Amino acid sequence: MKFDPEDRGFLATEHRHPESRHLEQMSPHELVLLMNREDQRVVEAVAQEAGAIAQAIERISERMRSGGRLIYVGAGTSGRLGVLDAAECPPTFCTDPQQVQGVIAGGIGALTRSIEGAEDDPQAGQTAMVALDLQTSDAVLGIASGGTTPYVHGALQEAQGRGALTLFFACVPITQVPARYDVEIRPLVGPEILTGSTRLKCGTATKMVLNTISTGVMAQLGKVYDNFMVDVAVTNRKLHDRAVRMLGQLTGQERPYCEELLVHAKNQVKLALVMHKQHLDVEDAQQWLQMRGGSLTDLASPHSRSR
Repeated sequence: MKFDPEDRGFLATEHRHPESRHLEQMSPHELVLLMNREDQRVVEAVAQEAGAIAQAIERISERMRSGGRLIYVGAGTSGRLGVLDAAECPPTFCTDPQQVQGVIAGGIGALTRSIEGAEDDPQAGQTAMVALDLQTSDAVLGIASGGTTPYVHGALQEAQGRGALTLFFACVPITQVPARYDVEIRPLVGPEILTGSTRLKCGTATKMVLNTISTGVMAQLGKVYDNFMVDVAVTNRKLHDRAVRMLGQLTGQERPYCEELLVHAKNQVKLALVMHKQHLDVEDAQQWLQMRGGSLTDLASPHSRSR
């Protein structure tokens, strides 16, 4: 189908939902039930894309192991969700802020106020990628619910030209917006109950997919042990408490011991675990981790020692 930039009515994200006619006449309870039913469709749609999401995790992880970055690019809700996921990686996984970045059409101001016209400029998307000095080790994930955002495609085309891995998220089928990129994730959530308002089901699908990708990638990179965020940045009282409780659960020791262990490990949970399980001092534990690329997998091996 040939795309008419002036008429996007053929897109799945622009269709009218048959069950939400006369939305303004519904009772609050009826509206809540309808939205909840539709949100359940999002879970099913994302599940259908499990293979593509897993491929994204694998290929992004490969790039990041080589020192590459993950860059989210989007406009409006899509851009804001990308920036949000990127912003949550440093406190959750102790990543460098440069490792996972979010780029939004219209710049930082678009996070708190709508700058909708910014999405129509593909050159601005290209310029944003040039400013990041993309390398072949980088991965760029473009997010465009309706699949047509010029800013996003401009950024992805620049990324392609530079040899970066390109990934694309959209809630429309390939028959409506043809495939162009290395990995494409397309959860088909169906029409929004408020016609065209992709901050609803499409936004929910976006958040689900980004949650899965970033968590999966960080697990692959050794930022997770068991089901704990062992690379958490201990920067406030809540996170300090979480770190101490993690150590207690993973070592079987009482809280006072874990408090002291965390202090000796310079507030690094992963380092504290190695010190405890391998009977090492700080310097030797750091070397142990460096030799394994930061992974704690060997702690579960038969050769691991535990008190």
